Amino acid sequence: MLKILSWNIRQGGGTRLFTLVDHLAKEKADIVVLSEFRNGDTGNRLRASLMKIGYRHQVVTGAKNGINSVLIVSTFAAGSELYSDADANFTHNISTAVFPAFKVMGVYLPHKKKNTLLPYINNLIKKDDAHYIIVGDYNTGINGIDQAGKSFWYEEELIKLNKNGYVDAFRHVHGDIKEYSWYSHQGNGYRYDHTYVDEALLPIVKDCYYLHDWRESKLSDHSPMVLEVG
Repeated sequence: MLKILSWNIRQGGGTRLFTLVDHLAKEKADIVVLSEFRNGDTGNRLRASLMKIGYRHQVVTGAKNGINSVLIVSTFAAGSELYSDADANFTHNISTAVFPAFKVMGVYLPHKKKNTLLPYINNLIKKDDAHYIIVGDYNTGINGIDQAGKSFWYEEELIKLNKNGYVDAFRHVHGDIKEYSWYSHQGNGYRYDHTYVDEALLPIVKDCYYLHDWRESKLSDHSPMVLEVG
């Protein structure tokens, strides 16, 4: 069984850094995708700590210190793809680790800011014959299902992902149950964090779920998401 964990660690992790690493060490995912990763001293400590627990292969952009980006780490070798042309204002918000059977794309999509990232991803997967697993903090979802209201931006791009042959792995496993990965101060729930899988990979999808206790214990304001394939 191969396990892929994706998680928004909130502003680079800060003083929570070593607690985050302890939890990741116990979870023992094979591939970890961290959004809101930040280069700099804290980011270097995080990467070094992850390397010590077996994540020797790492994909990261050259974002300036303090800029939210995506870090992908793996226990086995991976190539890398970066996308400086994806959006003029958000050049470090998506990256990909390349494995023999599939590619894992990590995303951190801006919250209610105009961008071209999801359209870029939709165009990319149509041109590429590779099978992608696209994970991370999308900051959007399907209105009325992934939130009670209708305030999500770029919902139409998620619908295009479906039309392009990509399936929401959580919905594939659990149907239309109401479950959220982030809550506002008012207590409103939103499922911002997603795993979209090339439909060709669906036969090997075994489970897809959240670790809500990590959020509830304030390790971050987002629940990590886990995909199990085998």
